[in-house]
Order: sequence, then C-alpha cells, then structure tokens
Amino acid sequence: MVISPSEKRWVEKTLRSMSLDEKIGQMLFPGVPNAGFRSLESNDLEIVRRNIADFHVGGYHTFGGDPAAVALMLNEMQRESKLPLLITADLEGGPGYVLFGATRLPLAMSIGATGDPQIAYEAAKVTAEEARAVGVDINFYPVADVQNNPLNPIINIRSFGEDPAQVSTFVRAYIRGAQENGLIATAKHFPGHGDVATDSHLEMPVLNVTMARLESIELPPFKAAVDQGVGAVMSAHIWLPNIEPEKGVPSTLSKNVLTGILRDELHFGGLVFTDSLTMRGVTTNFPVADATLRAVEAGVDVLLLTPDVATAFNTIKSAVESGRIPVSRIDASVRRILTAKAKFRDQRFTDVNRLMAVVGTKAHREFAQHIADLAITLVRDERHVLPLRPSPDLRIVQINVLDNRIGWREGAVGRVAAAEMLKRFPRTVTGQIDDQSNANELDLARKLAQTGDAIVVNAFVRVAAYKGSIDLTLPEMALLRDLAAMKKPFVLTVFGSPYVLTHIPDMPSYIVTYDTTPLAEMAMVRAITGEIEFKGKLPISLPGLYPIGHGLK
Repeated sequence: MVISPSEKRWVEKTLRSMSLDEKIGQMLFPGVPNAGFRSLESNDLEIVRRNIADFHVGGYHTFGGDPAAVALMLNEMQRESKLPLLITADLEGGPGYVLFGATRLPLAMSIGATGDPQIAYEAAKVTAEEARAVGVDINFYPVADVQNNPLNPIINIRSFGEDPAQVSTFVRAYIRGAQENGLIATAKHFPGHGDVATDSHLEMPVLNVTMARLESIELPPFKAAVDQGVGAVMSAHIWLPNIEPEKGVPSTLSKNVLTGILRDELHFGGLVFTDSLTMRGVTTNFPVADATLRAVEAGVDVLLLTPDVATAFNTIKSAVESGRIPVSRIDASVRRILTAKAKFRDQRFTDVNRLMAVVGTKAHREFAQHIADLAITLVRDERHVLPLRPSPDLRIVQINVLDNRIGWREGAVGRVAAAEMLKRFPRTVTGQIDDQSNANELDLARKLAQTGDAIVVNAFVRVAAYKGSIDLTLPEMALLRDLAAMKKPFVLTVFGSPYVLTHIPDMPSYIVTYDTTPLAEMAMVRAITGEIEFKGKLPISLPGLYPIGHGLK
C-alpha cells in the first residue's frame, strides 16, 4: 500500500508511542451487531466502549443494517477510540448486500458472465462510493477463488469463473475500481477455496493438491491482486496437506501458507486478515487461545471476529511476555495496520446528511440492473420456444422451485417475476414448491401446469454459508422432468448455482442468471419475452455438456 512521506512519518511516530497493550489490540477486529438505531446508552455501544478502552481494538466488522443507523453508530465508535478504527464489511453483492436501501449488485459470476472487466471496475466504484459514505474502509472482496468444482457449496457464484486468467483480469479490475475510489479491497480466500466440496463454515475442507497445481490454478488471481496493489488478503479455513504437513491445520493458521507463499513467494506487503474465527473450519479443532497463537505465528495481521476478545488479547500478551512471540512480530503487523489507517485518519467521521444523496441512487440501481441484463445466459433452447411474446390471451403457468424454504436474503423470492409476468401475460398464474413440499403439493403443481399454454419454471438454488448443499431435491428434479415432458412450451431458468443442468441434463430449455435477486428476476422476464437480448456467456463449464464461453443469442 503506497502512502505519502507524511503518512509514513505518522505511522512510525504512532508506533513508537504505543504500549504493548495498544499494539496487541490493533490486531483484534470484533463485530458490531446489525444496526438499527442504538442510543448512546445501549448495551451494544457499551460493549464497544469496553473493547476499545480495555483491549484497544484496532477495528470493527459491521454486519450492516440501516445505513443512517450504521453511520451514526460508526461515528460514535470512532469518537471513543484514540486511533482511527478500521471498519470492515462484506459487500460481495454491493452495499445492498448488508445495508438496507443501498445498491444491491449482482455477484461475481454474473459480472464474469458479461465478459467485460470494466463492469467489475464500475461495480467496485459504486460499492466504494456508498460504502465510504457510511463509514466502511475495507471491503472483503473480490473473491479471487477459481471456481472449478461444480460441487462447491460455498464459493460457486461468488467467483468470477473457472478460468484463472479470466478471474485474474476481473480481480484486477475490481481492485482498481475500489481502491481508486477510496475503499481498500481484499482478495479472498487465500490460497484458493474454489476446488472443494464442503463449506468451511461447517467443517474444514481439504484441498489435496501440489504446489505446482496451486501455481497453475489457484494462485494466479492472488498474484494478480498483489501486482495490482491490493490492500488486504483474507485467508481460507482449508487444509492443504501437501503444503502444511501438520494434520488438520487450516491455511489461516499455517506459516507455510501465509508467510511461505503469500509473503515470501508472492511478496505481499499488505494486511492479512483471517476469515471469521467463528467458523467451524477453525473452531472444531482449535480453541480460541490455540487459534490465536497459531494465527499470529503464521503471519496474520488481523484476527477477525474472534469469539473471545479478552482471551485472544491475553493469549498474545502472555506469548510476547514469555518470549514465544517477539515484539518485532507484533510491530510488523501493527505497522501494516497503521499504514492502512494513515489513509483514513482525517476521514474517520462520516456526514450522515450526505447518505440520501449517495446511497442507493437511481444511477447506481440502473447500473445494477444493467449488469443482470448483460449476464443472463441462454444455454439451451432445443424446442425454439423463445421469445414468449406478451399476449393477453396466453395462459402462462409459472412455478417457482426453491431448494430451501427458508433463509432467503432477498425476502420472498419470485415476487418480481410473478408481478412482471402478469404485466405481460394477464392470465399468468404462479405456484411454488420447495424442499419440504409433499407428494400432494408436487402433484398439484403438475395439475396446475397442465392448465397452461406455456410453462415457465424458475428454480432458485442458493449459495450460502452454513447451507452445505447446492442441489434441488430428487422430487423437485422429477417434477421438472414431468413438466418438460408436457406437450407445450417449457422454459427453465435457474437463479443461483448454474450447475443444476448437470443433475438433470435432459432439460430442453436452460437459462442461468447466476444470482437470486430481484434484479435477476427482472432480467429473466425481459429476456424470455424478447425485450432484451441474451448476451451472457458461461464463465464456467458445465461438465460433459457445455464449455466456458458458451451462450446462445
């Protein structure tokens, strides 16, 4: 991270003035709860004050909420701290991913499907403008993982794609767009989380590959990020047995990975964050004290969301006082943290009165829809049923198929598609089934479909933490086969994971949107009715079916 001579002097002067306790605290970033309005006497703010006063924490991770409430709370937190706090957020889907009313952007695979790195740059710029207005300094994005395992339940559509060179190009563009507009970007999840079939929120995945394989597939996007000057890198809670010989030690706690590869081979000089230390990929095998020590010894600068701030703080302090961890090791991390803070020391407070002019603007929302429109990909139309021209007489039976009944970030999925189809086909009827639907409900869906002139199926397959799978149920897939076999126009759109076709390859129609947002639903309606062209191309392969780059007009 490049800083001016005056900023460098501030870093060194500040470091010299700090006590050991103050230095250790800088390496701890707890979380601040999802923010509705909080009074100055709220319990949440009291906990923040104690963490700042007693443990000198260096920053906080915000889980979002109402933008004005978040900004007010972050301002109050900054007032409590002698040094600027670094505020982090996870804005993978744009500011609207966690901030109510802010701009919700499509995920990385949608951006990759456009084929245009400039879209990544502009998405980062939009995110930076809104995030900085609220008081966020660091975004945990872009995902630099190469998505090359169709069974991956946690990266999947969060990646720009399957080709390391293409992912590298989009990663560089996103970093440039973020950091040129004042937001520190974070490449994650080092050294690469794309080729696993388990979720590190639930358990620790194992990536059993050689260093040569890492250098050809996983590492190129991270090298591109370092070359682009990315400010931060986040570690992965995955074990690489060919790199880290100690059984079950995740990359987050591995000196071979974080120092040996990231620092020494890639020459990364910025901040190294752990992924959340509440995740089972760490907590299952490593108590807080053990995880803390191992992370610091591995080369971590910031312990993110440690389950116990006091234990982490006291563990590091005891290790320094006993000589296990040298003060120089702590100084190296604190110097990097202060270097990041130097850019924000005169910008630590936000003007809440500006929020309505910056967050969720019409131009930003229109750009988000533009991405979704460019991304939607027509993979297959064997019966040549598209477009479905709007008609007052055509009866469309639209059936939403959900892989999970609960947990949808965007609320009631399918509502935009239902409303927009009704505008174009007034006789549209919409039904819904999910993973808990019984045989009678599935049969009702079949009977409903028989009443239509055309069948439009919207399958929602969500990629999310702690979910653990990315499939439709067997009864749901059987239903899709039955609907496709009816002698009438059939259109299948998958929202979310694009790999559903590999489980039901006999579908005559297949469209992918790479996301589960209202933006994607709008793009689907506009595309299948011919209002916009299908322009997207697969940024991943569908094994045995279609290669990277496939997409029909």
